[in-house]
Amino acid sequence: MSFLLDTHALIWWWLDSTKLPTATRALLADRTNDVSVSAAAGWEIATKVNKGKLPEMTAYVGDYASLVVRAGFRHLDIRHDHGLHAGLLPGAHGDPFDRMMAAQALIENLTVVTRDPAFANFGCSVQW
Repeated sequence: MSFLLDTHALIWWWLDSTKLPTATRALLADRTNDVSVSAAAGWEIATKVNKGKLPEMTAYVGDYASLVVRAGFRHLDIRHDHGLHAGLLPGAHGDPFDRMMAAQALIENLTVVTRDPAFANFGCSVQW
């Protein structure tokens, strides 16, 4: 199966947090699954580190690209069609990171690994 990690899922994976359900952890550890990480996740993490909201991720920002690959995940770049679709998504949910990842999931036919109900509201398939 093909998945897109929401930012909190990526962070909890890296931090080995108990907030990540056992079934979700198994899904991410299964190397037969294709797991993508949006460039928007890096943008969100760096923005929050810069604002002091994610101090535990400071060390991860400097080695972000290789940490994604070492986890067995692949990078998903942001393209123009992703940006246009994100901007045109209906609804009042204004989080630009969520809107971008939702657009990418819809265009690339990826199931979003998230506990955030906003993704289902955008029409995304969700796994948690």
